[in-house]
Amino acid sequence: MTYTTLVDGATLQRYLGDPGWCVVDLRHQLADPGYGERAYAAAHLPGAVFLHLDRDLSGPLTGKNGRHPLPDPQRLIARLGELGIGNDTQVVVYDDAQGMIAGRLWWLLRWLGHDRVAFLDGGFALWQAEGRPLTAEAPARPPAVFSGRVQGGTVDADWLLAHLGAPDLCLIDARGPDRFRGENETIDPVGGHIPGARNRFFKDNLEADGRFKPAALLRSEYLALLAGNAPDQVVMQCGSGVSACLNLLAMEIAGLHGAKLYPGSWSEWCSDPARPVA
Repeated sequence: MTYTTLVDGATLQRYLGDPGWCVVDLRHQLADPGYGERAYAAAHLPGAVFLHLDRDLSGPLTGKNGRHPLPDPQRLIARLGELGIGNDTQVVVYDDAQGMIAGRLWWLLRWLGHDRVAFLDGGFALWQAEGRPLTAEAPARPPAVFSGRVQGGTVDADWLLAHLGAPDLCLIDARGPDRFRGENETIDPVGGHIPGARNRFFKDNLEADGRFKPAALLRSEYLALLAGNAPDQVVMQCGSGVSACLNLLAMEIAGLHGAKLYPGSWSEWCSDPARPVA
């Protein structure tokens, strides 16, 4: 069986040690970039490898392309192969930030044409709370051939600027409601949001225990948010193209396919004072 959206802890535990599966630890803190590696070294899921948001899942910064621009595809493809992720590998991603970071690799793999990737429902916190195994031992996975190819599924700032106000655009911002309103902005130099955007905080996809809401509930909530727009008219964004991926995952769980990502997101958008701000 292939898992393309979610996998629960009990299922994953049965496959620990299966060479056809690869678990990826993506723990990270924006204010402490070294946190994830320290947490991984202390304890992680058995067999899990580690990828870093800044070094592995993002490209070089120019000051105009946002805080987490997309990585070079060939560099990421090579890195995945080094870690033993091949064309047929079932990948499972997790973090301890309610999916904010792990969703990025879920989306990146699909961006490269690898749909066999699932998010560990409930993340590291629920795995630990359920008393499932942890280790400090780093795995030795043989390298594999990963021949990904970019599938599209993105828009850039120029495209978005040209389509602002169009009835066939549904722009959704995954940041917290306060930052969406331009309040308590401590990360980016400008507060506010892209004109016309609707707000769907990425954490609103989750239950209190960190698991995703049921698919039917997600579907009803997103259909209400879309308000008549088709799923393929949706563009997701956030602060830097990371947490928005969790909204894209939620739409896939809900059976609403075809939404795109604006990778530069607010941090890129607000870097050009000529672009409008709401």
